[in-house]
Amino acid sequence: MELNQLETFLAVAEERSFSRAAVRLHRTQPAVSQVIRKLEASIGETLFDRAARDGSLTAAGVLLRDYALRLLALRREAASALGELKSLERGRLQLAANEYTCMYLLPAIDAFRREFPQISVAVHRTLASRIPEELNLRTFEIGVLTFRADPAQFRSIAVYADSLALIVSCNHPLAGMERVSIGDLGKENFIAHNVTSPLRRRVIEAFQRYRTPLNMGIELPTIEAIKRFVAMGNGVALVPHLTVARELETGELVRVPVVELEARRVLRLVHRQKATLSYAARAFLRTVRGLAKEKGPPFYYQVERVG
Repeated sequence: MELNQLETFLAVAEERSFSRAAVRLHRTQPAVSQVIRKLEASIGETLFDRAARDGSLTAAGVLLRDYALRLLALRREAASALGELKSLERGRLQLAANEYTCMYLLPAIDAFRREFPQISVAVHRTLASRIPEELNLRTFEIGVLTFRADPAQFRSIAVYADSLALIVSCNHPLAGMERVSIGDLGKENFIAHNVTSPLRRRVIEAFQRYRTPLNMGIELPTIEAIKRFVAMGNGVALVPHLTVARELETGELVRVPVVELEARRVLRLVHRQKATLSYAARAFLRTVRGLAKEKGPPFYYQVERVG
C-alpha cells in the first residue's frame, strides 16, 4: 500500500467517479483504474461497488478511507515539520560541556536564542575526557573542550582564549600586589577543585618545578563554591579567568598576576568529522562566528587544521 495509491483512492471516493478523479489528478481514466486495481489486489479487498454508477464505497472502502485520510494528513504534518526544522522554527540543539567550559556557552546560547527562540537547547554536563566518546555515540552534536581531540575523528573550532587566574579576596594582603612570583605563594592556603584535570596537574607540576610548596588545605566540588569561599577571605585559588570575570568586574574578587603561571588555554567547539549536523547545530556555529566578529578577543572563530 503506497501513499500515491491512497491519494488516487481518495480522489475517486471524493469525486464518486473514476473519470472525474482522472481529470482532477491529470491522469487518464485507465491509469486511475489500474492504480485502484493494484491497491485492491495488495489488500485483498474490493473498495468500490462496481455495480453502482455513483462510485459507492464498499465496507472495506469506507474503512480504508478513514485511515487514508489520517495517513495523508500525517504526511502533510511531517512535511510541514521538516520545513519548520529547515527554517529553524523548531528543533533541538544538544551540547556538552563541563562546569568550566559551560561558562563560555552562556553568551553564545544567549545570542543564539535571541535569533532562534523556537529552538530548544540542552547542555549536558559531562567530564571533558568523556566528550569525544559521547560525540561518537551521537549523544549530542557539539562538545566544548580545552584540548585537541583526535583530528582524524573530530573537527575542532577554536572559539575562546582563556588564561589561568590567581584570585584572592579584596582584603587579602596580595590584593594590592601588581605581580607576584610562584615562590611568593609557598605559604598561601590554596582552595582547590577536587576533580582531577589537566589544569590541576599543570599547576602541581609548576609548583614542583619551582620547588615551592603547594598547600591545598581545602578541596571543594565546584568552581562556584571555590569562588565564594575565597571571597569570604579563606585563602587563594587558581581558576580559569572565564569563570571569575563577573566577580573581577564587581570587585568581589581580585586577580593577582603570577609570572610563572601565565598559561593560555584555548576553548574549542568539537563535532564528528563526518557528522551531518542538524540545521540547529549549523545555525549555532554561525552564531558563534558572529559573536567572535562582534566581540573580538578573547572570542574568536578559527577552524583548526588536521595537519
